[in-house]
Amino acid sequence: MIHFLDLQKVNAQHADELKRVAAEVIDSGWFLQGERVAAFEKQLSEFIGVRHAITCANGLDALRLILKAYIELGIMKEGDEIIVPANTFIATILAITDNRLKPVLVEPDIRTYNISISDIESHITPRTKAIMIVHLYGRACWSEELETIAQKYNLKIIEDNAQAIGAYCTSAHKGGERWRKRTGSLGDAAGNSFYPGKNLGALGDSGAVTTNDEVLASTVRALGNYGSKQKYVFEYSGLNSRMDEIQAAFLSVKLKYLDAENEIRRRIANYYAENIKNEKISVPLLPENKESHVYHIFVIRTENRDDLLAYLKNHGVQALIHYPIPPHKQAAYKNEDWSKQSFPVTEKIHREVLSLPMSPVMEPEEVKRVVELLNQY
Repeated sequence: MIHFLDLQKVNAQHADELKRVAAEVIDSGWFLQGERVAAFEKQLSEFIGVRHAITCANGLDALRLILKAYIELGIMKEGDEIIVPANTFIATILAITDNRLKPVLVEPDIRTYNISISDIESHITPRTKAIMIVHLYGRACWSEELETIAQKYNLKIIEDNAQAIGAYCTSAHKGGERWRKRTGSLGDAAGNSFYPGKNLGALGDSGAVTTNDEVLASTVRALGNYGSKQKYVFEYSGLNSRMDEIQAAFLSVKLKYLDAENEIRRRIANYYAENIKNEKISVPLLPENKESHVYHIFVIRTENRDDLLAYLKNHGVQALIHYPIPPHKQAAYKNEDWSKQSFPVTEKIHREVLSLPMSPVMEPEEVKRVVELLNQY
């Protein structure tokens, strides 16, 4: 069987280090809000290139805490609108609705699967307070046009960086200067996920907020700690959303290898893109800037998706669907007015997408075998 993602094998690469740091945490007798969390937050902030990294329980909470903090700071209020891609995992939308804000869904560009930036401005109203972009499947979503729109309407840009940690963006500034920044440092704040299957995966749930905004960072940290900045003094009605010491220790180990593992993913993606030759299968458009995609998922499309999925399974290849039902079609949102809207591009994507095996521990012969099967289909 060629696994979609062999997590046992992924973590086996670092097993000795992971077991050593686990034992150190156990022997320390300190399991929350200790030295390991502080160390990982420092490492993460330096890696992403921001002044502040605030760890939390998971990626959804990271986004929830950002929005909750903006509400506490008076920048947003109940009923305000957040522009968000229609084509995303439901967590992006849940973070908005959980804070009693209104998601305004915008179709993706079918070539990249990310939000169509050129369509954003037409959705802005006086109630719009932020644009939440999603670096979907690991592909960075950013442009000067996006920055210009946000500045023009005084909007926050929030990144859902759950799938793209390690990706870079480059852009031209006035005078021809170019900058190179990681996703997670591009907007006003970003939510990051360390779910075990992510490129940087914990051995359990974990997440983090990254930002250069000191006031926001302080508010997010308090909100994730029951709303408290000082023990037993509660400034806000907060959450209990904290990373534990053992996950921080694991992530400190794995962060060292992330860039190298992302580069392996890029090589696999390039091989897929160059060698899949089947008119029934659409291969994603690879970005010109190779560093802007870390291929958390490599997605193809076909009109006979379920048939292709069964064919691969019958030939010993595990493929998955990300995602079969778009957020606006989920029963959880059946009573929302925006759930009745039509998003044909998003719906086409969710009918046709199939994710191929992708991980830094795939063997070259496994990658070749997947391609052979696809070409024979």
